[in-house]
Amino acid sequence: MNILKLLLAVFLVAGFAACSSDDASEKTGREQEKINIVATTGMITDITEIVGGDRVTVSGLMGPGVDPHLYKASAGDVSLLSGADLIFYNGLHLEGKMSEIFEQMKKRGITTVAVTDGIDRSLLNTPPEFEGHYDPHVWFDATMWMSAVETVRDSLAEKDPAGVDYYRSNAESYLKQLSQLNEYVKKRAGEVPEDKRVLITAHDAFNYFGRAYGFTVKGLQGISTQSEAGTQDVQNLAAFIVEKNIPAIFIESSVPPKYIEAVRAAVKAKGFDVSLGGELFSDAMGNPGTPEGSYIGMVRHNIDTIVNALKKEGQS
Repeated sequence: MNILKLLLAVFLVAGFAACSSDDASEKTGREQEKINIVATTGMITDITEIVGGDRVTVSGLMGPGVDPHLYKASAGDVSLLSGADLIFYNGLHLEGKMSEIFEQMKKRGITTVAVTDGIDRSLLNTPPEFEGHYDPHVWFDATMWMSAVETVRDSLAEKDPAGVDYYRSNAESYLKQLSQLNEYVKKRAGEVPEDKRVLITAHDAFNYFGRAYGFTVKGLQGISTQSEAGTQDVQNLAAFIVEKNIPAIFIESSVPPKYIEAVRAAVKAKGFDVSLGGELFSDAMGNPGTPEGSYIGMVRHNIDTIVNALKKEGQS
């Protein structure tokens, strides 16, 4: 009898072990089925995680405070990109120093997608100082960034047809949030008198924002931070600030503050005091886990900072 009990116990333990092994194998299989994605900027990483949900694994290359104009891929980045199923990047020459790497990945058969490919080119700015390239900062017009969401959705669906409905549902929900965000930005912008809607930052990242929400935008360095601002650039912008009686200027999280501080000093030398209105997120989002660490939170932070500074200064 004792022998029978012992044998039964052995069989039960073996059975449980086999079931546990099967469950682990199934779990590992499901994890392996996830699409392995690498995204460049935080804004694109955010889209991909939201639309892809639990069917994807996303690695973002550029964290808070990183300037994509100047970003050079490390050996680790190249290794990460080489192991990806799908690569999402902004395009429009934003990640200019990575162009050759993207081409190499395409030649290796890795699906490489610029999320701006679906945007009507007639809607893009073509600043003459940007060497014939389009202005890449399209995410500051929430309606244009919706196109990027759709491109990510369609690319994921093509890569993973079984998840089509899932991706469409996630994208539809997020697009509604972006529509609400667009209305919020317009409403807040309307709180500033038209003659006070002048946004001055370190570089010209906000032209789509200005066009969409009624702001005149001036950047010290132009479209790309690769171009160095000279003494004359500083003096010209300082003269504009004094002439237009601009009350506040703004620093950017991904551009050293010394550039805007130089402008402020030049303005002061002309007998006029311009305040620092706060820090804006331009080419990179805030820290993970903070409101500014998401695209929607970043945009809300920016418009709130701009409006609150210009309204406050306008009332003083």
